[in-house]
Amino acid sequence: MPNRLAAATSPYLLQHADNPVDWREWGEEAFAEARERDVPVLVSVGYAACHWCHVMAHESFEDEATAAQMNAGFVCVKVDREERPDVDSVYMTATQALTGSGGWPMTVFTTPDGRPFYCGTYYPPRPAGGVPAFRQVLTAVSEAWTQRRDQLEEAGTRIAEGISRRLDLGPPTPLSAADLDGAAAAVAADHDDRHGGFGGAPKFPPSMLLEFLLRHAARSGDARSLEVARRTLEAMARGGIHDQLAGGFARYSVDERWVVPHFEKMLYDNALLLRVYLHLWRATGEEWARRVADATAAFLVRDLGTPEGGFASALDADTDGVEGLTYVWTPAQLTEVLGDDDGRWAAELFAVTGRGTFEHGTSTLQLPRDPDDPARFASVRERLLAARARRPQPARDDKVVTAWNGLAVAALAEHGVLTGTPASVDAARRAAELLADVHWVGGRLRRASRDGVAGTPAGVLEDHGDLAEGLLALHQATGEGRWLDWAGDLLDVVAEQFLDADGWHDTAADAEALVHRPFDPADGPTPAGVAAAAGAFVTYAALAGSPRHRELGEAATGQLGVLVRRAPRAAGWAAAVGEALLAGPLEVAVSGPAGPERDALAAAARGSASPGAVVVVGEPDTPGVPLLADRPPVGGRPAAYVCRGFVCSAPVTDVSALSAAMAPS
Repeated sequence: MPNRLAAATSPYLLQHADNPVDWREWGEEAFAEARERDVPVLVSVGYAACHWCHVMAHESFEDEATAAQMNAGFVCVKVDREERPDVDSVYMTATQALTGSGGWPMTVFTTPDGRPFYCGTYYPPRPAGGVPAFRQVLTAVSEAWTQRRDQLEEAGTRIAEGISRRLDLGPPTPLSAADLDGAAAAVAADHDDRHGGFGGAPKFPPSMLLEFLLRHAARSGDARSLEVARRTLEAMARGGIHDQLAGGFARYSVDERWVVPHFEKMLYDNALLLRVYLHLWRATGEEWARRVADATAAFLVRDLGTPEGGFASALDADTDGVEGLTYVWTPAQLTEVLGDDDGRWAAELFAVTGRGTFEHGTSTLQLPRDPDDPARFASVRERLLAARARRPQPARDDKVVTAWNGLAVAALAEHGVLTGTPASVDAARRAAELLADVHWVGGRLRRASRDGVAGTPAGVLEDHGDLAEGLLALHQATGEGRWLDWAGDLLDVVAEQFLDADGWHDTAADAEALVHRPFDPADGPTPAGVAAAAGAFVTYAALAGSPRHRELGEAATGQLGVLVRRAPRAAGWAAAVGEALLAGPLEVAVSGPAGPERDALAAAARGSASPGAVVVVGEPDTPGVPLLADRPPVGGRPAAYVCRGFVCSAPVTDVSALSAAMAPS
């Protein structure tokens, strides 16, 4: 019989709806039952595309004897970390404090009021590698609860108090050019000049850091920053972490050379990477970067687009329980699809070897060099992709997460205007409309939806910051005032609900009270919530002419100053916002009737790599577009008005004069 998860909206929870474990969703009902039964709570946290979550589910949660032990001794709560990042943050902090590491699946035992007293991650069905069997852990915790409960209660209190201490970031300090120069130099010193990226295996796409380096190079002219960004982006683009057939990137590479990915594909990675590859192409004209950006945009729309207009969260790491089943090839399989000549050519081109680069003699597809026959390459890719489509496909987590859709809106809106691809802007607009219609409920933001129905979890700080970022990019791409207005409403909520006398918080003041109110100033796979909000405040200030929002952006960025100076790899987005503040940011309004002259000015304005630059294009005094107010054509010709940090220069009517006006001061 299905358990209580059968009515959940989360695809991850639905994966466990037929477990013999009597799972509950996170909520007061579960903790009330624990108090009534006088038993601990077992909180199991994971997400739908997590390989080892699937493994533990199969080994333990689908096992009748293990489930019976769980049901008898605990109230069992299953949490989708992507739907409840606040719950995940609280217990991940505890897990890392107690064990020195963390990850998913995460297994946490708490008192009936939620205080964690024992934490871990994956537990095998039998003892292995010094890790006890899961049933051994269940037995030990149950015995301790019965025999030494006072000790567990005391431990829970100590842990809750420990994880509730706020990180002291010191007083807000504005980021100076010297701070950002030093951060860029420190990041470059950590760069793997041979293989790209930072550190050893596993390697994750460092999207926020790369955006910072590109902005730093644009402002300062630092060739090293540009080269580090270009080298890493090219290494990823040519490696197995990049889907050479369908576009898009996997979550990370298990090796230092980007050859073997962990095959899950996440919306947030691909949205962030689309933007960075687009910006590299804008800065350098590298055609491979444009090709990767186009393919990534196509992947987002084709493979992650939902019928309602949003973007699904992820494609699974596994296919039928096997990692990489959909994606890897042998030379014989290439020949079977392509014939002898093209099969041999493709094997050499994609580095598919007889020994294999993955498992069981199979290889991921790499692209060490650009093909010398583009037409042949296109034909080979098309045929291989068609053959791959006939294989079993990975499952898709089709919940629509606000923050990650905001990142996708920003990336696709920019892709559309920079490459002249209206379909990308249309896709960004559809996603924004879904979020407005479904996720914005009673003037407050919900975290996620599925099938056009909003879930109950409230939006956290990153949802507000990343969505505002996307709406501001869409406002610039379309000239539609509604997106700027909504971004302003979101940022009002941020100022009212996520900032108080104690500083910034990742959850709203009126959100559900947890063991502690989380705040993480460091970037993870996405920008830290406070850094995302800072960037949106700065951009909104430039577009709306609002000193108050600029002050909020400066304060938020300054709050992260110590992180930028001491640990810049954890603060890439804050550093990128700092670059925008130092650069102005540049504000460009291209005003006048539509036509070739206005198009030329618009292209020149949008082609600027100035950090955080904002550009709007349209008829003078377009309603809802403050940058176009009182900015008429000059001498009957479209004109560009350039301002930097609320200081404006005279309008210009030709491209060369505009380029000069936008040059770094």
